[in-house]
Amino acid sequence: MPFIPKHVVLAALARPRLAELARSLGVPAGKGSKKDLLILLAMLPDRRFRELLGLLHEHELRAIARSNRIPELRDPAALADCIAFGPGDPDEPLADPDEVLPDLDTGDDPETVADANEPPDPNAPVPLFRGRAAATGPLAPTPELGDEELPANVTRLRRRPANDTPTSTTTTPTPAPSQPRRGGDLGFETTLWQAADKLRSNMDAAEYKHVALGLLFLRYISDAFERRHAELLALPDPTQDPEDPEVYRRGRVFWVPPAARWRAIRARADEPGLGAALDAAMAAIEAHNPGLQGVLPQIYQRPGLEGPLLGELVRLFGGIGLGDDALGRDVLGRVYEYFLTRFASTEGKNGGQFYTPRSVVQLLVAMLAPRAGSSVYDPACGSGGMFVQSERFLVEHGGHHGDLALYGQESNPTTWRLARMNLAIRGIAGDLGPEHADSFHRDLHPELRADYVLANSPFNTKDWGAARLQDDPRWRFGAPPAQNANFAWVQHIIHHMAPQGLAGFVLANGAMTASTAGEGDIRRAIVEADLVDCMVALPPQLFYSTQIPVSLWLLARDKTDPRLRKRQGQVLMIDARDLGTMVDRTHRELLPEEIARIVDHYHTWRGDPVPGDRSKSEYVDVPGLCRSVPLDEIAALGHVLAPGRYVASAAPSSPRRAFADELADIDATLREQLASAAALDLQLIALLDHLRPES
Repeated sequence: MPFIPKHVVLAALARPRLAELARSLGVPAGKGSKKDLLILLAMLPDRRFRELLGLLHEHELRAIARSNRIPELRDPAALADCIAFGPGDPDEPLADPDEVLPDLDTGDDPETVADANEPPDPNAPVPLFRGRAAATGPLAPTPELGDEELPANVTRLRRRPANDTPTSTTTTPTPAPSQPRRGGDLGFETTLWQAADKLRSNMDAAEYKHVALGLLFLRYISDAFERRHAELLALPDPTQDPEDPEVYRRGRVFWVPPAARWRAIRARADEPGLGAALDAAMAAIEAHNPGLQGVLPQIYQRPGLEGPLLGELVRLFGGIGLGDDALGRDVLGRVYEYFLTRFASTEGKNGGQFYTPRSVVQLLVAMLAPRAGSSVYDPACGSGGMFVQSERFLVEHGGHHGDLALYGQESNPTTWRLARMNLAIRGIAGDLGPEHADSFHRDLHPELRADYVLANSPFNTKDWGAARLQDDPRWRFGAPPAQNANFAWVQHIIHHMAPQGLAGFVLANGAMTASTAGEGDIRRAIVEADLVDCMVALPPQLFYSTQIPVSLWLLARDKTDPRLRKRQGQVLMIDARDLGTMVDRTHRELLPEEIARIVDHYHTWRGDPVPGDRSKSEYVDVPGLCRSVPLDEIAALGHVLAPGRYVASAAPSSPRRAFADELADIDATLREQLASAAALDLQLIALLDHLRPES
């Protein structure tokens, strides 16, 4: 849906109604025409304009929505948000105000202008504006908020330059410049998130996360139960009792007691006591399903949550359309993942405790390329994103669901519950231990030697309890410093690698170069043991928890593994710091083609292209991106592992223009823009003089 210009939104209203709205907002309406009022109100900042929409009657909002093919959300406030800001889908074209500015100089005929006091015929199309569409040149400049003050879903309206005259009054709106769509989104998650986030009101995002995600989980397991229940009712076999919990457990379906089923919960959405009913439902599900004990949130009977807010959230999630079992599981799983992403963004630094950005997870998993029948371990699994992507990767490359043995651990109790629900909602079996636990001090998988280890462990953790682990057998390469756990994580990962195991994990960039507190000696010992397979320097702003750049470390226990190319004594250095695209003001994502490029170079160098890859040619260094570096060169630079030290800069693609020529262009552009700004200032002053009340 395109973003709707403000003057178009308001054009359906009569002049008296516009004047009334202006007065309500403290905007001097004067005696100007309807066109003058539209231009004046279109100059409102975005949040003030949203306040104006809040003054409209519900039938006025719905008339605007129908005229512009906007989904008529049930809640008027949510509908006003959608009209004001749009769903933020970058794949949709943006409206050009010059293409749709109506000719409003014909007066206010009460028979042709929507009357604010009479509800429109719900079956009749409502014209958004009268008169012909005219291309009359750009609008006067509109003072607007900075991008940092807008909601994350807002895409700015692009205005055509003043000297860009259209050749026709009926041209098709030009699409916005291409922006990356978050890979794998279903299209409706943004609208769903906006509605759910609006219901959050003043509740802290860290608390609301468990409220919303718990309801999504309840919806999933209830739907899975109902599908199996319907199948059992249709079976002629009398031994398959549709009300026998054991029948469901044998089919790996959670048993849901009658009072906890979604239709029963939804039926109580408008009744008092909904919070108590939800808590009882969660407790009953845990009691009947030992695998969920201690996992589900029982937090719904609390002040500030009971009442309309909770009922609206139940109705909202009840409206998610599902198909068959596989599709329904995928839809809810991806909505769950999208909500995790947005909660991580909302919580900022704390969001990094439970969520690793999708593009980083996709890159790590694709580089390791786990095979069917292998084991995958994550010692700091967060909400389980590494496991979800590993399963997805395997299925996409010819494997089957459930062909991986998954092991994990998480120290934060609420995050551990999120991970259990995240796996369960997708039907993924994994051993995350009976409860949350610290991987350093209570390793739940002490004997595990995994084929693949994936991790995004906490960066630069201080006071991690080093004094209690002085003689730990995991510290083969040296005792990690007490004030930084980076190399404790590295050695914990190495300890859990199988004899031919591979590992990929995220670390802060400082670990590649640090030489204090013994870290340089530990890194040197790891390099000399020829465990480092590949280093990838990532661009900044990929993570919600930190704006600093990070790196990927890929380790290999055995570089003579016959399944792969023999590459002992070599490390592949990849400098990806210039990759990625900003998806909002503070966050960047790696695009799918960029991920594929990095993966192809690594697999070609390693000698094992996965099915579907085209990386079967001989590896060659790429200036500015990647280079295979011998260990003696790394030793000569003090065992520093920063790819930028080894990857030569790429040759410039075209000769640089002379500075004098560039400066002349800048000067000419600046002078042109200053002249244009001065002319627009004069127009604005004239308009304000015209609107000034007569004394």
